[in-house]
Amino acid sequence: MSKAPQKPRGTQDMIGEAAARFDHVIATFNHVRQLYGFGRVEVPVFESTAVFARSLGETTDVVSKEMYEFQDRGGDSMCLRPEFTAGIARAYIENGWQQFAPLKLATWGPLFRYERPQKGRFRQFHQLDAEILGAGEPASDVEVIALGQQLLSELGIADQIVLTLNSMGDPETRQAWSAAVAAHFAAHRGDLSEDSQRRLDANPLRILDSKNEGDQALVAGAPQIDDFFTVDAGAFFESLQKGLQASGIAWTRNARLVRGLDYYRHSVFEFVTENLGAQGTVLGGGRYDGLIGHMGGPETPAVGWAAGIERLAMLVAEPALPNVAVAVVAVGAEAEAPALSLLGALRRIGVAAEQGWRGNLKKKMERAGKSGARLAVLIGSDEVAAGTVTVRDLGSGEQVVLSQAEAVTAIRARLAGGGLKG
Repeated sequence: MSKAPQKPRGTQDMIGEAAARFDHVIATFNHVRQLYGFGRVEVPVFESTAVFARSLGETTDVVSKEMYEFQDRGGDSMCLRPEFTAGIARAYIENGWQQFAPLKLATWGPLFRYERPQKGRFRQFHQLDAEILGAGEPASDVEVIALGQQLLSELGIADQIVLTLNSMGDPETRQAWSAAVAAHFAAHRGDLSEDSQRRLDANPLRILDSKNEGDQALVAGAPQIDDFFTVDAGAFFESLQKGLQASGIAWTRNARLVRGLDYYRHSVFEFVTENLGAQGTVLGGGRYDGLIGHMGGPETPAVGWAAGIERLAMLVAEPALPNVAVAVVAVGAEAEAPALSLLGALRRIGVAAEQGWRGNLKKKMERAGKSGARLAVLIGSDEVAAGTVTVRDLGSGEQVVLSQAEAVTAIRARLAGGGLKG
């Protein structure tokens, strides 16, 4: 006997509560992003490998180790998207969307990275994404951060999460700071972990992110970016902080929060929690003014964030599973047509209605009670012959016989708080 198929490692199947949590996060995101005027954007699930190699850098772990790459039948190198921003930037360039700037865009969907699965981290995972393209003012940074904060608040998890903030400065600031950081760590190369020694040659700022205990003392003594701020970089960061304060958004400074790629400018931020173990970041982003120009498009300021749906879903309270309002119980073949007619009529006016197919009357009524429905509508041979339905309130036990013609109106009135009147 052949072995039954299994899902790939690092993926998941969802129904019931897990699926309800997932849906709740997405529904809340769609509600909040509409409040903020973020329109929906869709980009392909797969792109040319060059899109991510140019945006993420050939030497990053994502590009060198984690991307799902394949060659299509035309011989082109393609990959499943590991993140959203590069695809959105490619679409912005290719479609000439700069004519619509500033653009406030949002999306969600699956992403793919080949990495070690662990709590809250999968090889096929899902993210929410929000971007503002074509706005270089600190107010746009405040806008995307406020969007993230309100999302977390409406999910009911803001009290579990802290906003951490830093600045990468402008290019002049970053260049001077990076050189000073590289010199600091180069003087202690032999004391660095193997991973940090590799980063020293490729991207020394990433050493500031090191979780290695042996690196921590050296990281603590590294130069601070504040000492290298230009007047413009300092003014931008100060304006961002004032905007957050005016918006009622609390934050803490994390001077070691960095983005390794050169196109990141000014703000970087993460919303972090201690309730998910090592996977503490649930939403993170920053300003990436240099990306679109780096990819061959017009120089375009941009800022945005991404949030893991799975991680957010692990934090939210168990959402109430949707309950039907009306259970239609049909007994006998002759009752099927009027039952289907009634179901359709109820659903068209926005009433959640369901029908049980199997079992005798007793079994169907038991399932109707367990469904959470407020009303049961019974249709049997007697009702079919008389052109009526029997409506029973499953809470009070009150019951009334109604004509099929008046049933929908009477049921809607009952659900709205009225009585059952025959």
